[in-house]
Amino acid sequence: MTKYFFRTAIVLLLTGAAALPASAQLGGNAAGQQVMVEQAFKNVQVLKNIPVNEFMETMGFFAASLGLNCTGCHVPESLTDWPKFADDIPRKQMARKMVLMVNALNKNNFGGARVVTCWSCHRGTQAPEVIPSLAAQYEIAEEDPNTLEITPDGPKEPTAMQVLDKYIAAVGGQQKLAALKSYTAKGTLEGYDTYHMKVPAELYVKAPGQRMIIWHGQAGDSSLVYDGKVGWNAQVINPIRLLPMAANAELDGIKFDADVALPVNIKTALMDWKVGFAPTTINDKLVNIIQGTGANKTKFKLYFEDESGLLVRQVRYSDTIIGTVPIQTDYSDYRDVAGVKVPHKMAVTWTDGKWDIDWNQFQPNATIAADKFAKPVPPAIKTK
Repeated sequence: MTKYFFRTAIVLLLTGAAALPASAQLGGNAAGQQVMVEQAFKNVQVLKNIPVNEFMETMGFFAASLGLNCTGCHVPESLTDWPKFADDIPRKQMARKMVLMVNALNKNNFGGARVVTCWSCHRGTQAPEVIPSLAAQYEIAEEDPNTLEITPDGPKEPTAMQVLDKYIAAVGGQQKLAALKSYTAKGTLEGYDTYHMKVPAELYVKAPGQRMIIWHGQAGDSSLVYDGKVGWNAQVINPIRLLPMAANAELDGIKFDADVALPVNIKTALMDWKVGFAPTTINDKLVNIIQGTGANKTKFKLYFEDESGLLVRQVRYSDTIIGTVPIQTDYSDYRDVAGVKVPHKMAVTWTDGKWDIDWNQFQPNATIAADKFAKPVPPAIKTK
């Protein structure tokens, strides 16, 4: 499925093929404004007037909905020649028709609200099923905690503040959290973009709310940077190697990642806290779910183990032109760093890929140069 996007992108980059203007490949414009899809790609007919990052998320939405990889809707030659992604084939033409059909359904029947999406009918298959499944009807499917929503009769306790207070106590308490001003860590990152091989990675975290992660992949170095206000995505495998993060779920997400890395101010990291979710479990352990909203209206769900009080999952929801995309981060292996419990393992999953990250060699209250959180340079591709 979507894992092939990253693998083929690496192949393309290592061949040195170019599909975009040099300025676009290296990071768009000097002013740091969002690069729009029409500036970066050719033959875009339906998904217009959106930033490149949202466009790429829509590709992930298609892949998740239909169970396809890149060449499901693009010619095989596109794997080694970026301009070929613009070529039309029947399935891509059909996808355009389907987008227009879904837009019309929502406009004519639901007042324009996005009620119907690709996922509504396809559910991971190329052709929607038209005959009821008796197995699905009479078997109890395993519950997906991510699909739970607040219900009017949902539990009102513990409250969001009670859950967060328990979390603060579980990781070490307010005093210990306030004393931890920064830390660095080294470890490994493994994902589709690293050919499922572990590559070296580094983490830099500094209060208030700064975070940078860098990993050293086979094609070159990549990083995600947040300076407390502005975020940057610098990935060597991307068609545009340096992009400012859009003021949507992308920016809200990296901000929250920084806030939860040093969670002394976790109560104000999000707004409009809510409870009311039905009880559920993750890894056979009861969890309490609370919901918050980012500055750019991004919805977050946070899952805390009822027994330990620790945060085990966050899910944030990115709104795209064709549907909502979930981005999930799981936390585990909490260990002591200067009196504060910090997760040493993270798994990040989204429709375009997955990372498994292991951290070790923590240095608490390390001196971190300010330029670690500055706008990165466009990453260079390694040559053989």
